[in-house]
Amino acid sequence: MEKHIVKILSITEVTHDVKSFRIEKPAGYGFMPGQATEVSVNKPGWEKERRPFTFTSLNEESTLEFTIKRYADHNGVTNQIHQLVPGDELILRDVWGAIEYKGPGYFIAGGAGITPFIAILRQLKKDGRASGNVLYFSNKTAFDVILENELYEILGKDAHFILSKNETPGYEHGYINRAFLDTNVTDLRKHFYVCGPDRMISDVNGALEQMGVQPDAVVFEK
Repeated sequence: MEKHIVKILSITEVTHDVKSFRIEKPAGYGFMPGQATEVSVNKPGWEKERRPFTFTSLNEESTLEFTIKRYADHNGVTNQIHQLVPGDELILRDVWGAIEYKGPGYFIAGGAGITPFIAILRQLKKDGRASGNVLYFSNKTAFDVILENELYEILGKDAHFILSKNETPGYEHGYINRAFLDTNVTDLRKHFYVCGPDRMISDVNGALEQMGVQPDAVVFEK
């Protein structure tokens, strides 16, 4: 297994509990939009605590980016990463992941599950191929929405933000479930890209199966 020690170059606040980390890119290191790697903090006691994070930069860039949500309810890896500063080091490993763009479709994301789709949508925008794709992005509140303005810029009226906790002007309210999909999905022949909490993935995939979507049209991390 490859192992690369890289420095953090810069850190950007994205939401109240999400930061983007711009880091060094090892020579010859490449990935496809939607792929991930296992990351650990290069500090005593944390080197072997590995967690998967998706690249949110594009492969052609000279640096790498991860957009990481902090889970502060326990002293885990994300909590440690959010305490780092530029100059601190991370450990990267092999690239992996089954989420890749296969054609126009519906991107269905919950919370930090948007991260595999960020690089995909950025690449589509750069290539002039974003049209024909629709995003349904579920969060608890408007304060939790990651990169809302950029997603609007990429997809325009085809970017939909659904809030499950609060009713907020300018946002849809509810849950992405079978009833939601029945109402909003108009073309079952398209691809479906699904990422979020395990329960959400299971529920959405089950609903799509009931609706008659072919299994090979559903793209998710197995």
